[in-house]
Amino acid sequence: MEFVRKNKGAAMKVVEREGVPFLVFPGLDETEAVIHGFSTRMGGVSEGMFSSMNLSFARGDEEGRVRENFARLGRAMGFDCRNLVFSDQTHTSNVRVVTEADRGKGFVREKDYRDVDGLVTNVPGLVLAAFYADCVPLFLVDPVHRAVGLSHSGWKGTVGKIGKRTVELMKEQYGTRPEDLTAAIGPSICQDCYEVSEDVIGQFQEAFEKTYWKEIFYEKPDGKYQLNLWRANELIFREAGLLPERILTTDLCTCCNAKLLFSHRASKGKRGNLGAFLMLKE
Repeated sequence: MEFVRKNKGAAMKVVEREGVPFLVFPGLDETEAVIHGFSTRMGGVSEGMFSSMNLSFARGDEEGRVRENFARLGRAMGFDCRNLVFSDQTHTSNVRVVTEADRGKGFVREKDYRDVDGLVTNVPGLVLAAFYADCVPLFLVDPVHRAVGLSHSGWKGTVGKIGKRTVELMKEQYGTRPEDLTAAIGPSICQDCYEVSEDVIGQFQEAFEKTYWKEIFYEKPDGKYQLNLWRANELIFREAGLLPERILTTDLCTCCNAKLLFSHRASKGKRGNLGAFLMLKE
């Protein structure tokens, strides 16, 4: 698999097992605390615009194919799908504490929660799962207090600083110290591909100090803007107290790699979903 890579990012590694490729951050593996991964479009059984590793039950794909995709990905990454716990993404900044009682929700059991874009847990073996097609995956690993967090941060979640909220909930629940955390900002749309309107930028101007505006966006001659969600989320993690050297930012844009990764913008909405998975080791 030949990805278009961004030069400044933390190099993500392609791992392939049983014919299923997925992406990992070597820096998260180095914590030795977690199993994690981010899916690609390859290695599944879905067809057409969902080809082939679609992980969405809600976009019109056949349920049996989606379940087979999860099974294949679980075998490849090393998790049991019965231990999955799904987010319920509606572009909020809400983060939920996941406990043993949540095991299987979203995959083998109905979810009894709504409007949850972030998940945290300290239960080994539970697999946090969230879904993407240009929005930003945020992975958080605390190897000291043995806790993890996984969040979905589109532009609304970024304005709402869901990354900081996830860190704060881990501090509250598990005693996590920000300086102990390793964070990863996963494959998502890059600034070169992400044009937004003035009303979106207005919300970023309210959420971020003026000194950072040039790092987050720039205006084009036509009055549109190019928005850098990667840099915005880096700044949010630093605001939350994380050490800069422990914030890993992807080198992969979903839109630049639309043949290998689902991209809402590149496909004009005709697509499946990618998945991010994070499990504290037993």
